[in-house]
Amino acid sequence: MFCYQCEQTAKNEACTKLGVCGKQPDVAALQDLLTHLLKGLSQVAVAGRSVGVNDRAVNVFTCEALFSTLTNVNFDPEDLGRFIQKTVELREGLKAKVKAAGGTVDFGNGPADFQPASTLSEMVHQGEAVAFDKDPEPNPDIRSLKHTAVFGLRGVAAYADHAQILGQEDDAVYAALQEILADTVRLDLSLNDWVGRVLRVGEVNIRAMELLDAANTGTYGHPVPTKVPLGPRKGKAILVSGHDLKDLEELLKQTQGKGITVYTHGEMLPCHGYPGLKKYEHLYGHYGTAWQNQAREFAAFPGAILMTTNCIQKPQETYKDNIFTSGVVGWPGVRHVDRRDFSPVIQRALELPGFADDVNGAHVTVGFARNTVLGVADKVIEAVKSGAIRHFFLVAGCDGAKPGRNYYTRFVELVPQDCVVLTLACGKFRFFDKDLGTIGGLPRLMDVGQCNDAYSAVQIALALSKAFNVSVNDLPLSLVLSWYEQKAVAILLSLFHLGIKNIRLGPSLPAFLSPNVLQVLVQNFEVKPISTPEEDLKAILGP
Repeated sequence: MFCYQCEQTAKNEACTKLGVCGKQPDVAALQDLLTHLLKGLSQVAVAGRSVGVNDRAVNVFTCEALFSTLTNVNFDPEDLGRFIQKTVELREGLKAKVKAAGGTVDFGNGPADFQPASTLSEMVHQGEAVAFDKDPEPNPDIRSLKHTAVFGLRGVAAYADHAQILGQEDDAVYAALQEILADTVRLDLSLNDWVGRVLRVGEVNIRAMELLDAANTGTYGHPVPTKVPLGPRKGKAILVSGHDLKDLEELLKQTQGKGITVYTHGEMLPCHGYPGLKKYEHLYGHYGTAWQNQAREFAAFPGAILMTTNCIQKPQETYKDNIFTSGVVGWPGVRHVDRRDFSPVIQRALELPGFADDVNGAHVTVGFARNTVLGVADKVIEAVKSGAIRHFFLVAGCDGAKPGRNYYTRFVELVPQDCVVLTLACGKFRFFDKDLGTIGGLPRLMDVGQCNDAYSAVQIALALSKAFNVSVNDLPLSLVLSWYEQKAVAILLSLFHLGIKNIRLGPSLPAFLSPNVLQVLVQNFEVKPISTPEEDLKAILGP
C-alpha cells in the first residue's frame, strides 16, 4: 500500500505496510481504485455538461463516494466494492445520455473506460496498480500539486455531502469538483496550471462551507452560548460521535420518551448550541474528548454508541457489540444503520446498564459561532481600540495521537491575559475545559464549533477586517493550526485562496508537499511550521 494523505502517516513519508489509522492494505487499494474510477466518472460528467447533460444523482454520489475515502471513514472492503460497482453503473448510464445528446464519450484508455474486476481480491490488485505512488505524472512538483488537489477535494466532498443531506446544494460546487478531479488524469497541464487548480479547490471549498453553514443554521438556528455538562446523569445512555447533525436530530426524535439520555462525543460537542437540537431535554451533556481517545472512552461508556461521518477507529472487542455506524461510515463486522432507522441502537441502549449515578462534573460553554461573536462586534471593536484586547489567536484544527500536539495546550496556557483565543474542530480538546476568564465581559476562550464550522471563523475575520478597514493580514489576529485529515487540507487551501498569510501549521507539515511546492507556499503565504509555544508567542507578540 501507499497512503500519505493524513498527518500521522508513517515517518511523515507514507504508510506502506499498514495504515497508522488502522487501514488495511486491501482497503487502501480499494479506495485508490474508487478514486481512479471517480476521476473517470468526473470526465464523463464534464463532457455531459458541455452538451447540457447534468445528472444530480451522479453529482451527489461523487461527493458521497469521495467522502468515503477520507481518513477514518470507511474501512469495510465490501462497502468500497459496492461504491466501485455503483461508480461504473452511473458512469455507463451517463455515457449513454451524453452520447445521445451529441457529446463525446471517447476518453482514451483511462479511468472513464476502466472496468473493475468481478471479485474484491481482483479489485485490490487493480487498486494497487493505480495507487498514488503509481501516478504517471513525471514532474514531482506537479504530482505533488495533483495529490494536494485530490486530498483537498475529499474535504470539499465531505462538506458538500453534509450540506446536501440538509437540503443545501450548488451545482457550481459539483461542477468544479468534477472538473478538477477530471483534470488530474491529464498530463498536459503546467506547474502554474496546477497552482491555480489547487487554489480553486480552496475557492470551491469556501462555497461548500457556506452551503453547510446555511444548512446547519437554516435547519437548527444559529448557535447560542450554552453550558454543557461534562458529567453524566443516571440512566440509559447513547453516545453520538462524528459530525452529522441530521443523524443526531433523528436519533433524538426516536428516543423521546424512552428514558434514554443522549450524549455527544468529539466533534458533536457544538451541537448543544443549536436551538433546534438543544430543545430536546434528553440531549444532556458531553462525554469524552477527541476521536483518537475513543478506544479507552468507548470501552468505559455503559451504553450504545453511534458513529456518524468520519473519526472511527478499530472498535475494541469490549464494545464492538455496542457500536453502530451510519451514513458513509463502515467497519467490517460493525452493525450499520440504514435510512436513519436507529431502532437497533435504541434497543442496545436499553439492554445495557447505563450510568449508575449522576456525576456533577465540570461544564464547558459552546455556541460562539459567527452570529454570536458578530452580535457583540461593537464590544470587541471597542475592547481592541481601548487596548483591553491586544491580540486574537485562532488555535484550531484536528487533534491526533502523534507526539507534539501538547504544543497547543501549552500555547493556550501561555497566551497573555489581554488576548482572546478562538477555537474550533477537535483540536480544542487539548484545552477546551480550561477556564481562561473574561475580558470586558467576553470569554477569553470562545468555541466557534466543529471543523465543519470553519466558515464561521472566516466570516468573523472578514467582518473584523471590514470594521477596522484593514486586510485580514493586518488584523491583530494569528492563526495557529493543527491538521490531521483532508477537511483540514481543504480549509488550508481556502485560507490560501483568501490570501491569508503567516499561518503556523503543525505538528508536522504534509508529506505530500514536495520541497519545491512547500517553498512556494512559504514564499507566497509565509506558512510556518510551529516551533515552541514560547518562541512562537514571542515572534507574534514581541518580547
